[in-house]
Amino acid sequence: MRTARPCADRTHAPVILHGGLPHGAASTGMRLPHCLLRSPPISILRTSPCDDRAATERSRTQLKGTGEGTRSRANSKEQEIRMTTNPSKTSEAEVSGGGETWLARLALRFTHFSEKWLPDALGFVLIGTFVVLALGLVSGESLLGTPSDPEATSGFGLVDAWGKGFWSLIEFTLQMAIIVIAGYAVAVSPPVARLIAWLAALPRTPRGAITFTAAVAMTTAYVNWAFSLVFTAILAKEIARRLPGVDYRAIGAMAFLGLGTVWAQGLSGSAALQVASAVSSPAAVQKIIAEERGSGVIPLTDTIFLWQGIVATVVVFAVAVTMAWFLAPSPERAMTAERLGIDLGPPLRTKSPSSRRSRPGEWVEFSPTLTIALFVLGVWYLARHFAHAEGNPLNALDLNTVNLILILLALILHWRPVHLARAFREGTPAASGVLLQFPLYGGIFGMIAFTGLHQTIADWLVSVSNEHLYPALIGIYSCVLGVFVPSGGGKWVIEAPYVLGAANELHVNQGWMVVVYDLGEASANLLQPFWMLPTLAILGLKARDIMGYTFAMFLALFPTVLVLVTLLAQTLAFP
Repeated sequence: MRTARPCADRTHAPVILHGGLPHGAASTGMRLPHCLLRSPPISILRTSPCDDRAATERSRTQLKGTGEGTRSRANSKEQEIRMTTNPSKTSEAEVSGGGETWLARLALRFTHFSEKWLPDALGFVLIGTFVVLALGLVSGESLLGTPSDPEATSGFGLVDAWGKGFWSLIEFTLQMAIIVIAGYAVAVSPPVARLIAWLAALPRTPRGAITFTAAVAMTTAYVNWAFSLVFTAILAKEIARRLPGVDYRAIGAMAFLGLGTVWAQGLSGSAALQVASAVSSPAAVQKIIAEERGSGVIPLTDTIFLWQGIVATVVVFAVAVTMAWFLAPSPERAMTAERLGIDLGPPLRTKSPSSRRSRPGEWVEFSPTLTIALFVLGVWYLARHFAHAEGNPLNALDLNTVNLILILLALILHWRPVHLARAFREGTPAASGVLLQFPLYGGIFGMIAFTGLHQTIADWLVSVSNEHLYPALIGIYSCVLGVFVPSGGGKWVIEAPYVLGAANELHVNQGWMVVVYDLGEASANLLQPFWMLPTLAILGLKARDIMGYTFAMFLALFPTVLVLVTLLAQTLAFP
């Protein structure tokens, strides 16, 4: 919103301009001051409150006689002025009254609180660093200390553990950056863009759009969480472009919902894939599993494909979709992208941009020949890779494989290398938060993993548990730890030895504990912004913009998860 320069000619009131002309100007022959005619198109012109009232009366007089339709438009524009003059007061007004459900009003209150008080994603990791440091000191961990063995993974003081952990996620950081950029390249390719455009046209109301986005986010996350982050964010952005009345914060929160619900129970769940493969699972974990099963692996049929696991996934999906429906604010109080000052950018390109090579040497970039050849080479390798996987072919699916699949898809969908390079260049800014913040989370990981802090917490949980309460307590613990170490696969390496070891002592099904870990880990993503970064970057939002909605969703989903893991555990035999 821009404010016009003071104008010497005060005989005509400031009016709302669209495309440089006021509504009704052509039909009434209104004369505008020269300084306004020289100004670029603006949304709203404001002066003092007294001038506002006088301007409104003069505008009504000038517009009189242009028909009832014109007067209706003038009234609607006056309402727009009232709604957008003071965004901060509008935000406060959102949380009182209105025609929404009590859940929607609760979400608006949480959102108002988070917008005012919560730090951004970088602030979360900075605060989390010192919270974990203080927790370690209170638990009796030494501040300094380095073991003599350079390969040691325990016995460090908190400061040295932080330093050791800082770069421990560097490979994972690069993998995640490529996932974000390659996923973006796939999502903006013309064929996928046409799919997104088709999907974006399906919702007819803001409430339906928010609910629809939640369902798509969870469905795609079940298949692959990385693709879901990017695909659903772009879908939400396109829906917001087509439905101007949709609350941009709410639809942004729902675009992320897959990572806070079902992703770990899906085909790309890190913990389930790790324990299903002897190559991926640490030797210490395999030894604990083998104590009761005879084999050091737990197949996918005993984790994510358990009927109990499928039931839990379906129930979580249903509760989340229902909550999305009731959390949607009314259009009258929705904070749209325009009201938030967010430029949605140009529409999706459903066709490749036309371009010509300027010199003979550019034929490689403009020819699809090598694109097709490289795609065939990559598919050939992937076929052999999955064919040689131990046991189930899904055991060969890891982050590197996912990245290769995404790059090959982006390559063939963009058809020409020059278009692929453009898509990667446009998607790179979305990975900036990952590159900055993941090493900081690595430091937190180090203070928990390379000291005795994780064992202290786990011992306390086991001491207050029994076979009936154990699944719920591990769900809580996994969620709490996930707030500080938001890495599904990396955190499982920390938790697996004592989670599965205690399960053996209490005679709780091992595969079910993997499911419990997954559900607790996913719930943590609704409370902290680590995995929100790619979605936020694409949408142009801040973490505090959507965390009111994700917290409201957490309040409904996490108790549901705890009840499910407790009741369904009673239907499973040990081990």
